[in-house]
Amino acid sequence: MPAHNLKHALFCAFITLIIAYPIVGLDLEAEGVNIILNSADAFTVAMILLAVVIVFLFQLFRDNVMAILQKIPRPLPKVEKEPMAENRRAKIESWVLLGFVVFALFWPFFVSRGSVDLATLVLIYVMLALGLNVVVGLAGLLDLGYVAFYAVGAYTFALLSQYTGISFWMALPIGALLAGLTGMILGFPVLRLRGDYLAIVTLGFGEIIRILLNNWTSLTGGPNGIGNIPDPTLFGMEFGRRVKEPGNTSFHETFGIAYNSEHKVIFLYMIALVLAVFTALVIRRFMRMPVGRAWEALRDDEIASRSLGLSRTAVKLSAFTIGAFFAGFAGTVFASKQGFISPESFVFLESAIVLAIVVLGGMGSQVGVVLAAIAVTILPELAREFSEYRMLIFGAAMVLMMVWRPQGLMPMRRIHITLKKQE
Repeated sequence: MPAHNLKHALFCAFITLIIAYPIVGLDLEAEGVNIILNSADAFTVAMILLAVVIVFLFQLFRDNVMAILQKIPRPLPKVEKEPMAENRRAKIESWVLLGFVVFALFWPFFVSRGSVDLATLVLIYVMLALGLNVVVGLAGLLDLGYVAFYAVGAYTFALLSQYTGISFWMALPIGALLAGLTGMILGFPVLRLRGDYLAIVTLGFGEIIRILLNNWTSLTGGPNGIGNIPDPTLFGMEFGRRVKEPGNTSFHETFGIAYNSEHKVIFLYMIALVLAVFTALVIRRFMRMPVGRAWEALRDDEIASRSLGLSRTAVKLSAFTIGAFFAGFAGTVFASKQGFISPESFVFLESAIVLAIVVLGGMGSQVGVVLAAIAVTILPELAREFSEYRMLIFGAAMVLMMVWRPQGLMPMRRIHITLKKQE
């Protein structure tokens, strides 16, 4: 084996040890007012050492291991094959999405309340991922502060309901429009930025919004958050046991049925489903319009797109605004679903999860984003017995995905036209 492989393997193993042991192998325990640093149990230390050995062996025999992995059949077909005709592909996607919507409409009536509640969260992430897919997947603008627009939508509904008594249905477009306006404002300072610089600025913007919500105690409640956020109503009918707002009626009394707490959960699920379908249809329409082609042109080659007369300012601002608009939609539904929000609900990890959904699903692909949102949201819930290692499993799954399917689950395809070389 080459000598440089041994040096590199030792270096990687050492880095793994000095990073993993302080994070996993040490525990902070409080005794009164004192904090005591203790070592983790023997099993955890053994797992750390095993990880170090695995990293060392992998880096030492990296070429052989990668050669073996390349021989393993891929779970999905290769992207290099001739793409399907765009009209036929669009028709198939339409039927698949229609079948999914029909199934989703009847599904909550045959499952448990917990499953419906989890499905509502999945649909919220679908809305978020479809909005971020416009910015990252179509326009090629790396946005690490997308959770800020999510927070704007949620806090808009919470504050309007607390101070003015505005209902969910009135706050829904207001929250989306304010989030879109925030995205437009963010777009101006980053017009000349690309790549890592754009990512750093958007990350800072997301943290600014979170810190502002955390420190503006007189308006947002600070770390205490905002509670008692009202539930959406259906033509003046509330889904609680007792009517909270004068002039409204209760759903179960109007229809003469027994009260059931599942009615509210199913109603919230239906709202999230309708908004998710609306988001997908609108963005899909945008993708077929000139603005959608302009996003893709900007993503593929900014200099060439500018030489063709495309306005970089208009294209970037439209991508940020539309992506933020649908994040505001998702934030309003999230606030209504939870009934309580705080700045801790909008940390950087949320942006990272939504970005991971877009990357795993396939940049620019709507079907792939939906599938990835379902997988990323549901799989951790199925592995609750491994709750301490959920993020580790999630990271390992992403690494494996990047090895076997770096282009995503369902990558976006365009028909390529090859010009004959003139002699």
